Amino acid sequence: MRRRLVLLVLVLLAGLAGGACGSDSESASSDAAPGSRDAVTASADPAVTPDPGTTPASPTTTEWPRYSELPTVTLAELPPEALDTLRLIRDGGPFPYDQDGSTFQNREGLLPDYEVGFYAEYTVETPGLSHRGARRFVVGDDGAIYWTDDHYASFEELIAG
Repeated sequence: MRRRLVLLVLVLLAGLAGGACGSDSESASSDAAPGSRDAVTASADPAVTPDPGTTPASPTTTEWPRYSELPTVTLAELPPEALDTLRLIRDGGPFPYDQDGSTFQNREGLLPDYEVGFYAEYTVETPGLSHRGARRFVVGDDGAIYWTDDHYASFEELIAG
């Protein structure tokens, strides 16, 4: 299911290419195992299309997958540092903090309920802070990406848009 995450991140990044958040023309590749958190299977170049049948629905259709009933947020609504973190996730790092990529336990019970190890967390930098701050992406093995800017007190599901 990590492939869905990578495809979602690539679609989100490709949708922003040339937009207000800048362009990302780097290709991503990895020698990681297909199911690993570091697996990257496609390019962020919008001209490169992943294998037919594996591409999520167009982000402009109502068929874009939803993983929860949580409120939604688009990448355009997030701070610019969020894009940097998504690129790091796509590229498999290196991450600025040892905790990035570690298991998120979902102790708050706000995300869909899955076994421990299903979710991983990643820091989104906050300018001016000398510590991790409160902003994170929490990523599920099903491809879902959740955003919190209040250190897990609330979440929004990241969608294309």
